[in-house]
Amino acid sequence: MTSTLFQDFNERSKEVSKYFIFLKTLEEGTTKLSMQGKEGNPKIREIDSELIKTLKASGFLLLYNLVEATMRNAVETIFGELSSKGVSYDQIRPELKKIVLQNLKKRNPDKIFSSITAISIDIITAGFDKENLFSGNIDGKLIRTTADEYGFSHTTDYAKTGHGSDLVTIKTNRNLLAHGFKSFAEVGRDKTADELLKIKSKVIRYLREILQNIEKYLVNKD
Repeated sequence: MTSTLFQDFNERSKEVSKYFIFLKTLEEGTTKLSMQGKEGNPKIREIDSELIKTLKASGFLLLYNLVEATMRNAVETIFGELSSKGVSYDQIRPELKKIVLQNLKKRNPDKIFSSITAISIDIITAGFDKENLFSGNIDGKLIRTTADEYGFSHTTDYAKTGHGSDLVTIKTNRNLLAHGFKSFAEVGRDKTADELLKIKSKVIRYLREILQNIEKYLVNKD
């Protein structure tokens, strides 16, 4: 697998997986708090149920972070590949030409002027800014749209991934928390740790298959 595509994804996936396994042990009561008493003797306490709800809600933030970071890095890798291979504007597919022009339209000419020397090549990355790619709005539909725009496949194994259908739930809960429309306890009470683990597993499988599609897209120079 291409390290630039999978290295960060694998690390983030491990972090998320460890967190949700920890949540499951909390909910089952197999993990408890150990607190030191006045005489130095440890006291074992049950985890407060409201705190568990808050921790479960935080899981949506972790998952959304994984999704957005993965797709941002993937698109950045596509532009990095074009740049490193010295691909010119005339050589790229029509969908990408439109994206390049849209990117340029968003940039201040004074800021990109100095970065362009060979216009047919430099124009591709001159307008690219990864900070403008996604901003709290990414879900399965947007990933499919992005795939169509860039020309890579968004087909995945539905039985294992649900084609990213869980991403809309992750995005919605992330935004409810980020904008303060719901408390962490409110969001966390609606899902069990087992349900969150299933969502996590499907999302990671979905993103992995999307990255595999992008890898094929780059290897085949599509």
